[in-house]
Amino acid sequence: MKQKDIEALTLVELREKVQEEKATLNKMKMGHKTAAVENPMTLRTTRKLVARLSTELTKKSKTK
Repeated sequence: MKQKDIEALTLVELREKVQEEKATLNKMKMGHKTAAVENPMTLRTTRKLVARLSTELTKKSKTK
């Protein structure tokens, strides 16, 4: 997801997306601990996406 797409989301959409991505990240982490993940870089990209979404959520919540 690109930064412009993230900035276009509303507060409610951001909250939902953060929860969704955190759940995905937790599933990937558990899967990685039990068996090898096909592409370990997806863990990093998902973690960074959660961080970007959280940052944007914080920015928007402070302005409103």
